[in-house]
Amino acid sequence: MSSVAVLTPESFAEHRSGLKDQELMGCVPEDEAYIPTYLEAFPPLPEKSAADLKAGEPTGAWGTKIKPIKVFHVPLEERRYRDNGQFGEGEEAKVCLDIMQRTGAHIELSLAKDQGLSIMVTGKLDSVMKARKEIASATVAIPKEHHRFIIGKNGEKLQELELKTATKIAIPRPDDPSTNIRITGTKEGIEKARHEVLLISAEQDKRAVERVSLEKAFHPFIAGAHNRLVQELSQETGARISIPPPSLHKDEIVITGEKEAVAMALGRIRAIYDDKKRKTTTISVEVKKSQHKYIVGPKGTTLQEILETTGVSVEMPPLDSLSETIILRGEPDRLGPALTQVYAKAKSVMVHIEFTDGEERISLEGPTEEVEQAQSLIQEIIKDLLVRMDYTEVIIEQRFHRHLIGKNGTNINRIKEQYKVSVRIPQDSEHSGLVRIEGDPKGVQMARRELLDMVQRMENERTKDLIVEQKYHRTVIGQKGEKIKEVRDKFPEVIINFPDPAHKSDVVQLRGPKNEVEKCAKFLQKVIVELIENSFSLSIREETNTKIDLPTENSHSEMIVITGRRNHCEAARERILAIQRDLANIKEMEVAIPAKLHNSLIGSKGCLVRAVMEECGGVHIHFPSEGSGSDKVTIRGPAAELERARRQLLKLQVNNFTAELQAKPEYHRFLIGKGGANIRRVRDRTGARIIFPAADDREQECITIVGREEAVKLAQKELEALVKNLVLRELAEEYGGVAVSFPRTGAHSQRVSLKGAKDCVEGAKRRIQDIVEELESQVSVEVCVLQRYHRAVMGPKGCRIQQLTKEHQVQVKFPERDDSNTGPEPQAPLENGEASPDGEYVPRKCDIITISGRAEKCELARAALLALVPVTEDVTVSYGLHRFIIGQKGSGIRRMMEEYEVNIWVPQPDQQWDVVRVTGQVTNVERAKLGLLERVGELQAEQEDRALRSFKVSLSVEPKFHPKIIGRKGAVISQIRRDHDVSIQFPDKGDDQQDVIVISGYERNVEEARGAVQRLVAELQEMVDIRFPAPGCDEPDRVVVTGLPEAVDNAIDHLLNLEEEYMLSVTETETMAAYMKPPAEDFPTFGASVAPKQTSAWGPKKF
Repeated sequence: MSSVAVLTPESFAEHRSGLKDQELMGCVPEDEAYIPTYLEAFPPLPEKSAADLKAGEPTGAWGTKIKPIKVFHVPLEERRYRDNGQFGEGEEAKVCLDIMQRTGAHIELSLAKDQGLSIMVTGKLDSVMKARKEIASATVAIPKEHHRFIIGKNGEKLQELELKTATKIAIPRPDDPSTNIRITGTKEGIEKARHEVLLISAEQDKRAVERVSLEKAFHPFIAGAHNRLVQELSQETGARISIPPPSLHKDEIVITGEKEAVAMALGRIRAIYDDKKRKTTTISVEVKKSQHKYIVGPKGTTLQEILETTGVSVEMPPLDSLSETIILRGEPDRLGPALTQVYAKAKSVMVHIEFTDGEERISLEGPTEEVEQAQSLIQEIIKDLLVRMDYTEVIIEQRFHRHLIGKNGTNINRIKEQYKVSVRIPQDSEHSGLVRIEGDPKGVQMARRELLDMVQRMENERTKDLIVEQKYHRTVIGQKGEKIKEVRDKFPEVIINFPDPAHKSDVVQLRGPKNEVEKCAKFLQKVIVELIENSFSLSIREETNTKIDLPTENSHSEMIVITGRRNHCEAARERILAIQRDLANIKEMEVAIPAKLHNSLIGSKGCLVRAVMEECGGVHIHFPSEGSGSDKVTIRGPAAELERARRQLLKLQVNNFTAELQAKPEYHRFLIGKGGANIRRVRDRTGARIIFPAADDREQECITIVGREEAVKLAQKELEALVKNLVLRELAEEYGGVAVSFPRTGAHSQRVSLKGAKDCVEGAKRRIQDIVEELESQVSVEVCVLQRYHRAVMGPKGCRIQQLTKEHQVQVKFPERDDSNTGPEPQAPLENGEASPDGEYVPRKCDIITISGRAEKCELARAALLALVPVTEDVTVSYGLHRFIIGQKGSGIRRMMEEYEVNIWVPQPDQQWDVVRVTGQVTNVERAKLGLLERVGELQAEQEDRALRSFKVSLSVEPKFHPKIIGRKGAVISQIRRDHDVSIQFPDKGDDQQDVIVISGYERNVEEARGAVQRLVAELQEMVDIRFPAPGCDEPDRVVVTGLPEAVDNAIDHLLNLEEEYMLSVTETETMAAYMKPPAEDFPTFGASVAPKQTSAWGPKKF
């Protein structure tokens, strides 16, 4: 594994000691290297003049900051997860995602032609270094008692070890029985850390430790091929031998174990070393760097094979070195066979095949015959692939790529598996939209079709731009993206894109489903307004470099104190006064308009009130919420526009007749005219207001006309004439410039003249006849549906009625809403969408829905419309089951309503009815009834099961046996509960019946559990319980024995026998100790008093 780092100026000094000695044009031996200073390696650039520097930019010689990058190359044989064939899936992707979340670095994986893995880590320097440590990991088993020595006092030893090896060492917690220590980091760091940890463990082992320094070149002879020699040596001597790995340039070998074993192993190792040092010699050969990997083999197996067969060690240069010199070390008579094997392994792959990225070319290198043979084989494979396989390339915009891939590659992997194809989507860095699909011809076409369908669906998504000053972007994003992450979590389907700071753009783009985008936009606008209000003062401070002190919240002072340089203070003062003037110009006005007229003034989807706000620029009109009963409409905006907006609203209130005109969206710009000339002319002549649909309206063909009734009809007639002229122009263009002349207005002629080429005239004639036939077949059908059902018939945002008009090719017009309370609504005029058989019903105007179109299609649309009218069905459900159907916090009933698209009404608890009412479309109601009855069946089955499980039995057991039945930490009673699937309850402290144990569950299980408890009690009764006194008690010699009389007597006899045997053993031990150490003889002391002699336990002395 190798790494390449781009160092920033700040990190150069930190990493200088770890840099490999390199010159600008190649590598030199380590002992000859010269490490330049920072200024020598990175000379400063010429300084810019003050005029060239922009405010706020760094003025260092380095200019922009270099982004740290780490690149790791992992060969195939060193990859832990090799069987990951899915795009974006597998352990590699999961591990990288986990590392990115923990470190904040960005990790990219790429697969080379030889299946090796390249890992590129980018980000901040500390994040890159953290990620570098976690790229690789390994575990080492260390005895639990040695862990504290690895950690050290206050964790100092562990920190020092992590810093020294550039790894992260995770030691299991004390309560964790695991002995495995996990090491994460680079390959070299892991090997170093593992070696150091093993050394610490060996040093703390209560055995001898011997360290011996032997030249690194002779370590392979000591270890033997595949480490067999050192393993045999460890087994023979019983010592543990730790040899540094090849990547760790360390000569020290550590031997631990019993002293005799260590000495024996050390002698054997020194004998091997002395023998090899005396007998071996070396030769150097040059082999192409590209062939080194064939000599090394997977995980170095080829080198071990050469060592095993010839006894020669092969020393390879490091992978990141440019050297091609290989050193062979061994006995002279064996160097020849070893050299032959080295050349054979180097040339074992005779033909080197290289696939060239971005070119349709494959390079083959090797002997002529082998290259020709390989070329023919590759050509045969290509011919076979061309016959069996197919491919196609689709241009798909790069912005859709991440959606095609899906989260963790779910979408693209599903397509691959379903159609048995390979799909290559270019990386973002390629800036390409070319998607390539390869595989079975049929599967390729089906995968292509599905990808294009997905793209088409995504193209229908809504994109909305929010204007947010760039200086607030970082505030909205928050530190480390915390604030914007909250917004994205709240609206996961919406993609929020902030512009690159270098582009100086104020546009924040939202993309996703229309509803979610609108909600997200409102939420973001609210957040942004709050942030701007909170940071406006800070912004002025930063821009003017002043200190601004605002009066406290409870203060009555109106004084704002600005501190700083005079010119800065003046600039800040002007900014604050400008804000004051803007706020002072904003006024608010209330207009009284009857609540029943609010909906008609707002118009369909707010088109009328939106038109007023646009015309009176900068004005916001707020209507009270529906059902509030308030008549107050609030207008807020610049004072000059308030009165104008008020007059427009009052005018709409008086002239509130509305008509709609259908015209193709492509006609709208011609109807409006250049600069709005055509539509302004119609407005001036008729006095009516004409509103065209907005870009995001679903009804793009509907033009709304509002005003007095006669003005609206006149405007409608003029617009229809304009549309007719547009149709004639379109007809003329379609049929080669045919001139169509209609009779003049007022003439009673029905003749239409066509002039032009014969074929074109015939075509235009047929087209006009088709139009006339269609217009003559137009009828209008009235359908009576109660006004309260209109919203349900329309569906969310009119989706149901739009589907109906599209499917049956008709026009559906709903009446104006009547919010007046002048008369009561007729009682039950319709029953589930059909006329009531009892009594006569005179429909109201607000209940009539008009359907226009061909007669046969109108009838079909009428039936479909009535099918959309909600029906209500009662389902008999026992009152006791209502709470289970509702579920916790209404989750159960809410799930059913969403699943079946109905409304489910459950009576109040105090009513205690056995009825649940379902309202919705006929088909949905039927499905909901079946689902509800199925749920009732499940609940009833659960009730029956609960009844069967409620069987209880009381068992009387002496309280002294309860702890034994429970067992340590409840182990015994838990096992009985699991074995018999029952619940066993013991009496609580203070209960009257302390001996009663209650067992509940299925009757058969309860009986079996009772038998098990009774058998356990019987066993306990036959046993004796021996309790020794606690330390410090009043009667330390008293032992309590309980149980059956005969068993108690036997236990006491056994205890007394044990006591007697123990006392005899103690007496014998003391006597033997006294015998082995007799007292020394006493000698007289001259010139001092003689102490009286003590009688010895051995009797009088004999001379």
